[in-house]
Amino acid sequence: MTTVARHKTPEAGRGGAAKRQARSQSGRDGSRPPGQPRQIGWLYVLPALLVYGGFLLWPLARGVQFSLFEWDGLGTATWVGISNYTSTWSDPELRGAFGHLLILVVFYAVLPCCIAFVLVAAMSRTKIRGLTFFRTVLFLPQVIAMVAVAVAWQWVYSADGPVNTVLGWLHAMGLPDWRHGWLGDFTFALPAVGVIGTWGGIGLALVLFLAGVQKIPTELYEAARIDGAGPVREFFAVTLPGLRRELAVALTLTTIMAIRNFDLIYMATSGGPGNSTSVPAYEVYNRTFNTGEVGLGCAIGVTLAVLAFGVTAGIGRLAEGRGE
Repeated sequence: MTTVARHKTPEAGRGGAAKRQARSQSGRDGSRPPGQPRQIGWLYVLPALLVYGGFLLWPLARGVQFSLFEWDGLGTATWVGISNYTSTWSDPELRGAFGHLLILVVFYAVLPCCIAFVLVAAMSRTKIRGLTFFRTVLFLPQVIAMVAVAVAWQWVYSADGPVNTVLGWLHAMGLPDWRHGWLGDFTFALPAVGVIGTWGGIGLALVLFLAGVQKIPTELYEAARIDGAGPVREFFAVTLPGLRRELAVALTLTTIMAIRNFDLIYMATSGGPGNSTSVPAYEVYNRTFNTGEVGLGCAIGVTLAVLAFGVTAGIGRLAEGRGE
């Protein structure tokens, strides 16, 4: 018997390697994924997509449709185009509601992040005993129903509540009388509601910043202190850059909380006194169910959704830009 030896030419070897490389490359660039076909992935996400579409996308689409009509919810709807959207900015009451929203964003987002930054900066320089308990207490407002929070703060601000009681003691010591009916005062009602938002947002921002500060290398703090950096310079040189992404998340969540603020306003003031604490989220309810302006209420809701999306995208884009 004769044995025939097959020899691979260099060209054949290079050709086989080229084919293997092409198959590997096709798997990496996604044109031919290995294993199961890519379409099978849609089956895994289909239940979530159905729930998402049924409870969010479909109601949103219907809201956009209703916002183009003048409708009281019962009778015949009349097509008005974008008239409801123009009324959102031309109506003085609605403009005032959006102005109140801007003020509440300061209380809900800016102040909690600033206070949480001060607390985190202090904790990064000294060790605090019982930090877990301290963090839990500050985060507690996030797990309490906002209705319960509103009822509790109504008592805090009441005529015989803790705030006016302490102010009465100070007045007895010779200081001016600063007691007010806080939630019933045209001047102080909105700041009083904003303080509640600040109280509720500090814990969320603090927990995010404490989680972020743990990933900052301690060598950076040691190097800053060796260079003679004080607390302020150390904060701006080390802590703040290291918490940039956590700051973006905190600002996004707290700003959306301010935009969605309905239950606190409804329970604490119902938009009063007058319209001094009215906000767009409350006006969606008020215009839809109280005054029978369903189309205008939907237009306000759609405007709020676009505003929330724009704020989220803007903060995320800013954080990515600073990261580059």
